[in-house]
Amino acid sequence: MTEDDLIVQLRAITANAAPTALLVGIGDDAAVWQPSRAHRSVITTDALVEGVHFTREAMTASAVGHRALASNLSDIAAMGAKPVLATIAFGVGPGADEAWVLDCYRGIAALAERTQCAIAGGDLVRAPAITIAITIVGEVRPSNLKLRSGMKPGDAIAVTGPLGASRAGFAVAIERPDLAGDPAAAEALRVFRTPEPRLAEGRWLAASRNVRALMDTSDGLSTDLTRLARASQTGAVIESVPVAECARALAARAGADSEAWALDGGEDFELLVAVAPRAFSHLAGRFHARFGRPLLRVGTAVAGAGVQRPGGIPVASAGWDHLRG
Repeated sequence: MTEDDLIVQLRAITANAAPTALLVGIGDDAAVWQPSRAHRSVITTDALVEGVHFTREAMTASAVGHRALASNLSDIAAMGAKPVLATIAFGVGPGADEAWVLDCYRGIAALAERTQCAIAGGDLVRAPAITIAITIVGEVRPSNLKLRSGMKPGDAIAVTGPLGASRAGFAVAIERPDLAGDPAAAEALRVFRTPEPRLAEGRWLAASRNVRALMDTSDGLSTDLTRLARASQTGAVIESVPVAECARALAARAGADSEAWALDGGEDFELLVAVAPRAFSHLAGRFHARFGRPLLRVGTAVAGAGVQRPGGIPVASAGWDHLRG
């Protein structure tokens, strides 16, 4: 395959994910779009590297593409924003033939079209391993922008869904393929391979004045709550860890600790939210009515520093860290 020929095909695959705000897309030296005057722009970037974030044995090309975009969209959701456009720097590693690259882009394009995120362009390079680096621009009303630094002592801390399913899917795909026949395996593999970024939930929560902070749980609750508390200069007490049913079932089969999977596994891409204490019950009821599932309370923000269990038992930040040995 040649670079020019591949670009022509990629442009065709991503053509349907191009709202009118994108004035010039793939094929020129840079993209051009018309930003909204009433919104702030938010920008995030994330990369997936073969052998670090995925293997071709465990995931299809389409799933790799979906996951690459989903991880970025989750960061946009955590700001209370909606995605506008994305650029993709794609490193073509050994063994990634034209069919694999095109199928990967189909996974990206399908999610981009569904979330109305235009694929505006990017770059193609040869690389020692498949690398997919995506940058997304989103937009949010200034009044709805939520940061990690807004949590206050007394706030209720919650997540938008149970945790540990992605870690359970990793176990089935990589560690214990013998569990693939378990009834819980299909759901765990779905969350692991094609996670759903909580864009609608993020925008809905961000519109509430009682929501004080948001972030996503890509690196695990133990690590991400530590980061949230540190940014807000508070401490936090974890009172309950909501474990996904598929994680609970598969951990039991594997002889593993399902709560540890939920605390430290990461990549569930649920949102972590801090809510003014008096408003939590009402907000949680409205959330359930809107999305058909509960807003799950995990704990309370407290004065001080660090994350702990009731009784002062410290919680180690044991989630994903790229640079930790």
